[in-house]
Amino acid sequence: MIILKTPEEIELMHAAGKTLAACHREIAKMIRPGISTWEIDQFVEEFLAKNGATPEQKGFHGYPYATCGSVNDVICHGFPKKEPLRDGDIVTIDMVVRKNGWLADSAWSYEVGTVSPEAKRLLEVTEKSLYLGIEQAVVGNRIGDISHAIQTYAQAQGYSVVRDFTGHGIGQEMHEEPFVPHFGPPGRGQRLKEGMVITIEPMLNIGTYHATIDEDGWTARTRDGKLSAQYEHTLAITADGPVILTKQ
Repeated sequence: MIILKTPEEIELMHAAGKTLAACHREIAKMIRPGISTWEIDQFVEEFLAKNGATPEQKGFHGYPYATCGSVNDVICHGFPKKEPLRDGDIVTIDMVVRKNGWLADSAWSYEVGTVSPEAKRLLEVTEKSLYLGIEQAVVGNRIGDISHAIQTYAQAQGYSVVRDFTGHGIGQEMHEEPFVPHFGPPGRGQRLKEGMVITIEPMLNIGTYHATIDEDGWTARTRDGKLSAQYEHTLAITADGPVILTKQ
């Protein structure tokens, strides 16, 4: 069942999104060779506590951390680690924030030091694919219009689009209907209505879109070991167009 949100509820989600976005802005200042994703995770816990929010991921189906820290070939759900990030790495920090009972979700990929032209272009194309998807998130369109915009652009640029993980509805629960694939034909799927709140979170790979899961049961990697990137926003579908609730 899709749960439509009132303008007042969307404002509560926007408050959570503003806290999340502020946290990402601080993370951006921290990213450098030598810092660890474990240190970033500790910072996020402290930042959220100081701002009246909590990390929704921690404890979700047993997940032990406040964030996911996915480095290089890790697509998503990477465990924060004490191993320092190295010059040339790319790292995605993903978090879900609860504030006053409502949630916001956003992932962002970062360059660590000086990255290769190959890595830089992957990040640029992945971020642009997110915003092309958001442009399609208007009343009357369908989920497939979002999916198609992302896939056609990404593949035209030479990248594959991950199939195993999708965007989703969000509100007082982390995962609500509808689910939002980042691939597929236009004009298919749920019609978008005013009051829907969804995440769009394309994951693009340099090589194959196929994934493997580590022994921890969470960490998803590219099967061929090539780089992956992800950008994600939470947005509300309104009569005036999409409103990004996690805008940085």
